[in-house]
Amino acid sequence: MDNTRLILFVALSVIILLLWQAWERENRPPPPATADAPASPAGVPSLPAESRSAPAPDAVTAAPTGLRIRVTTDLLEVEIDTLGGDIRRLALLAHPVSVDRPDQPFVLLDDQPGQPFISQSGLIGHGRDWPNHKTLYKAGQTRYTLGPGQDELAVPLRWTAADGTEVIKTLRFKRDSYVADVEYRVRNAGNTTRDVYLYAQLTRAPLESKGMFGMIPSYTGGVIYTPADRYEKINFDDMAKKPLAREVDSGWVAMIQHYFLAAWLPPGERPRAFYTEALDANRYAIGYKDTEATPIEPGQTAILATQLYAGPKEQARLEQLAEGLKLTVDYGYLTFLSAPLFWLLQQIHDWVGNWGWAIIILTIIIKLVFHPLSAASYKSMAHMRRVQPKLQALKERYGDDRQKLNQAMMELYKTEKINPLGGCLPILIQIPVFIALYWVLLESVELRQAPFILWLNDLSTADPYFVLPALMGITMLAQQWLNPQPLDPLQKKIMMMLPIMFTVFFVFFPAGLVLYWVVQNMLSIAQQWWITRRIEAGAR
Repeated sequence: MDNTRLILFVALSVIILLLWQAWERENRPPPPATADAPASPAGVPSLPAESRSAPAPDAVTAAPTGLRIRVTTDLLEVEIDTLGGDIRRLALLAHPVSVDRPDQPFVLLDDQPGQPFISQSGLIGHGRDWPNHKTLYKAGQTRYTLGPGQDELAVPLRWTAADGTEVIKTLRFKRDSYVADVEYRVRNAGNTTRDVYLYAQLTRAPLESKGMFGMIPSYTGGVIYTPADRYEKINFDDMAKKPLAREVDSGWVAMIQHYFLAAWLPPGERPRAFYTEALDANRYAIGYKDTEATPIEPGQTAILATQLYAGPKEQARLEQLAEGLKLTVDYGYLTFLSAPLFWLLQQIHDWVGNWGWAIIILTIIIKLVFHPLSAASYKSMAHMRRVQPKLQALKERYGDDRQKLNQAMMELYKTEKINPLGGCLPILIQIPVFIALYWVLLESVELRQAPFILWLNDLSTADPYFVLPALMGITMLAQQWLNPQPLDPLQKKIMMMLPIMFTVFFVFFPAGLVLYWVVQNMLSIAQQWWITRRIEAGAR
């Protein structure tokens, strides 16, 4: 067996699979809401009649808006609507849209038509109306800015019932934080005990397709986490087919996309329900609500609180906020390999201060770790290359008689003590590591807009001048020259076409990923050349 063909065909298959998955994910039509989905409420599960269940919040509408309150911190620009106290727009000041537009922050939450993504929360209860995401609050001012030496901003919103019952919804933002603390201070001015339940949800439309080669081949949709069931994706198809209604004691809900997420992080342990729903043909909700009431005696005050994280998937931050939250950095099934690879890459970056050089050093380390396996494969290829003239002579002798040719080749391998399969296993063992590193370089927001050298000012986007893809194609051709050549002329032509095909594919891949492949190929060429030269010299 020709190990080169095996390696290239496996790699090509992986790339084609990734491209197909990305194309299928981004070009599938958004699932319509099912006919039997409830028109309202917004996905809140119905609990058994005998339970002390909370009522459901009203369905989300493309509703009117109230007054906008603008909040600016060192990391965030936020717009809060007095209608519901919702965060209707949230921009990330430390994450520009692109390197070319450094003054335009990336907008994560937005209520603009087409692709809304909104965070909502409110109170519900039996026997009276409570302020929810469709209730108009009163605000004391419309502008808040985190000043020098100030570590926290508090934005209070007030609602008062006819009997004097008062709710103050306060959103707190802190320096160097993407977390908004949401607190409801409820004072019961009535003459009976009131049961109150808190709910919080995220509503959004799927991202528009960017086309096959402008792809973001990562998951966009809902996720939930509980200590019992761990990390679970709830995609938009699932929301449309069957609304989620799950009773839990702890955990969190989120909407994630490439590099960024928004997540509701309820505090502590108490009975809650996670829910989802398709709100209309192109809008979906995921959220949670308390299923155990907070009773408030007449004249007493109670506080109900939750947290919203809306920001980048920076693993150091996510790990400190909630159990399992860093799993939103979606490395897929190879997380057990990708997570330690990212940790090592992070350590190297902390040392050298540049993600490009960190990728190069990590590639060298991986190559050193796998040196014995690679050496075994290259030795097998070198021996195959050494007997190439004899194999060619056998082909000329037996012509198109495949049976006699294969028998003669097996006898030659036996005489020369060559195992034609000897190089396969070492390569196959390394493939999962290569794929795991692929996801590390593709998914880690830390590499977004990270500069390397010269023209490479963003390792998460394609090389604008195609230098790295061209180098990768050249190094693949060099590797083919070192490998034993196929005896079949058609196979030989196909093998010569593969570097061209790979170069075209990698033109559209992130520069950080192509950098890894170029360095990997160059190290492989050096290792293979040295081993081949030594074996051929010993055969003279």
